[in-house]
Amino acid sequence: MPARIIAIAGRALLALLFILAGLAKIAAPQGALDQMAAHHLPGILLPLVILLELSAGAALLLGWRLRYAAGALALFCIATALGIHLDLADKIERTLFLKDLALAGALMLIAAVNAPRGWATS
Repeated sequence: MPARIIAIAGRALLALLFILAGLAKIAAPQGALDQMAAHHLPGILLPLVILLELSAGAALLLGWRLRYAAGALALFCIATALGIHLDLADKIERTLFLKDLALAGALMLIAAVNAPRGWATS
C-alpha cells in the first residue's frame, strides 16, 4: 500500500477520535463538565474544548493546515494528560495519561513531517 494512503488512513483514525469526542460532549456535556469541575477547571472552557476537537479534528481529517491542527491537538493532549489524568496511582488514569502522551507524540510527528521546508525533522 502506498505511503500516502497509509498516512491519510492514519490521520483519519486520529481525527475520528477528536471529532467523535467533540460530538459526544455536545450530545451529553454533563460528564465533561463534572470531570472538569473535579479537577478545578472552569466549565466555561468546555465550548473551547469542543471547538478545538471538532475544528482541528476536521482539519486533520481533510489534511488542511496539518502543522497547526496537529500541533494544537498535541498541546491539548499534553494539557489533558497533565491536568486530568495525573493520578498515576490509579491504573485507569495512568493508562489514560500514557494514551494522551502517545497521541501527542503521533500528532507531533504529523506536525513535524508537515513543517515548512528547511525545518530540521530528522
